Amino acid sequence: MLCPKKNCTLCPRLVAFRYENQQKFPHFYNAPVPSFGPLSANLLILGMAPGLKGANQTGRPFTNDYAGDILYSVLKKCGFATGNYNRCANDGLILNNVRIANVVRCVPPQNQVIAQEVNNCRQFLLAEIENLTNLKVILTLGGVAHNALLSALGYKKSTFKFAHAARHFLNQHNLILIDSYHTSRYNVNTGVLTEKMFIDVIQLVKKELENSI
Repeated sequence: MLCPKKNCTLCPRLVAFRYENQQKFPHFYNAPVPSFGPLSANLLILGMAPGLKGANQTGRPFTNDYAGDILYSVLKKCGFATGNYNRCANDGLILNNVRIANVVRCVPPQNQVIAQEVNNCRQFLLAEIENLTNLKVILTLGGVAHNALLSALGYKKSTFKFAHAARHFLNQHNLILIDSYHTSRYNVNTGVLTEKMFIDVIQLVKKELENSI
């Protein structure tokens, strides 16, 4: 199974927050958010978790929030997406050779996940990777996604330290891991990440994919 069922009960804290949001925002998706993009993709982009009024509202990763505005704009500029991004799941946007997922599928309170929630969702991340039979590169957005991926695949975090634009070879899985700062509003507004920096990372990913052909 690539995504938890809509009524998943693995994480009590997230279930309680989901119920709260179902009462406050009954028109929101308010459920574990499935991945977006083809399973034939060579590239997997991993975020941390859905945003309350982003993916938790629309039911599609990085959709209807600032992080998605940056992500999808750059993916279009670099040839990984076509169509219009209109902040909704039915905008017709198509991803080319890339799939997008979060390591935790349900929206967390205060936009912060805890270790047990990452562990509970690990089975879905592993299923995602197993079903991406053409996977060559994984791009992690932020340290939480980076560490969650390494733990899921059985690598020591100390061996592959997170750093923006860092490249790691995961030899046991024959995969390239590339890191980027998250495209969050906070990171962009504080200058931690600029659009040019993110474009450069996506171009680095592109080169890795071209070299793997």
